[in-house]
Amino acid sequence: MGKERHDDPVMDAVRQRFEQSGLTLQALGDKMGYPAESSRQSVAQFLKSGDPQISMLRRFAKAVGISVATLLK
Repeated sequence: MGKERHDDPVMDAVRQRFEQSGLTLQALGDKMGYPAESSRQSVAQFLKSGDPQISMLRRFAKAVGISVATLLK
């Protein structure tokens, strides 16, 4: 557990969208609703996830202005 996985197509799409967004980890964390003092670290952990919860995908998609369906394609 906790092992970083780069072969998950959904998380690959998440990471790609994050890179394209131009947001910093802090800014994305703020948009995802994390407390300011932990938003950077929380987003970093989310981006390393190999098995994200759908609620996290929803928060991410909303923060970058896309639909969850876009991530699942």
